[in-house]
Amino acid sequence: MKAFQIQNTFGLDSLNLVDLPDPRPGPGQALVRVRAASLNFRDLLTVKGLYNPRMPLPRIPLSDGAGEVVATGAGVTRVKPGDRVAGIFMQTWLGGRPTAAMTESALGGAIDGMLAEQVVLHEDGLVHIPAHLSYEEASTLPCAAVTAWNALFGEGRLQASQTVLVQGTGGVSIFALQFARMAGARVIATSSSDEKLARARALGAGEGINYRTTPDWEKKVWQLTGREGVDHIIEVGGAGTINKSLQCLRVGGTISMIGVLAGGSAEVRTVLMLHKYARVQGIYVGSREMFEDMNRAIAGHVLRPVVDRVFPFAEAREALRHMESAAHFGKIVLSF
Repeated sequence: MKAFQIQNTFGLDSLNLVDLPDPRPGPGQALVRVRAASLNFRDLLTVKGLYNPRMPLPRIPLSDGAGEVVATGAGVTRVKPGDRVAGIFMQTWLGGRPTAAMTESALGGAIDGMLAEQVVLHEDGLVHIPAHLSYEEASTLPCAAVTAWNALFGEGRLQASQTVLVQGTGGVSIFALQFARMAGARVIATSSSDEKLARARALGAGEGINYRTTPDWEKKVWQLTGREGVDHIIEVGGAGTINKSLQCLRVGGTISMIGVLAGGSAEVRTVLMLHKYARVQGIYVGSREMFEDMNRAIAGHVLRPVVDRVFPFAEAREALRHMESAAHFGKIVLSF
């Protein structure tokens, strides 16, 4: 089979297409023919050596993929040949609270990922995908969608009367927009592009703020909420935006820390956490149980993920460069 590996050193130019032996499933495992995979910012950092510079090489990257079960090993009961499935991000986080040991089962980082024509995964690390989704659409779910779901419903306890602020228009933020609107909540979106904000409004965002033309966007959010603030913030900026998020948060509100697009460390105004009675929670994707709950909601509402662009499998490096440009809206997908 063919697969992409980060080989002797990190960097996009070190991501090479190689021939590997066809894998075979052992007891409790399933062989999946991957039909599509999607990219996350984590994948770009991983390939460039910025996510874990000590990660053993070679490594097959990408955590997100969907495909068809073609064979199973002894004792497998959760899936059968012909089933349409996706892998869960942490292969051993099935439910409950995560542990340090579970993080060592993350696809495309701690272990080989989905950027291969065939993968062998334990049956416990697979979920069935919603019937109305294509493989390309379903491949967007394991990381970005589950992260957004966990932030709003797993840990966030979102209610229809509340307001959600989503930062940017990448995969997690767009899924959060879609899920929040599905639940009846109000959404305010930020972006550096008026065109992207128009697309966010078309998906249901009530208001959009261009943070380039309105650098004090937190003041605008404060005004839009009648000087009350927002209930939930999908925080993907990190160091560069956390203090602004605290300023426009409602008293008793929740900030879900998800990304570090604007830096990984900062001097945080902790007094605002105190005065806002703020709940700041780190979100590291979610469990299989959350994934399956989310899939039921997606199927019930016939929700479709937003796919920015589909690249052929052989153009994995070009797809990662497209992600690096930050020109995308929603998810970038590779079709096998």
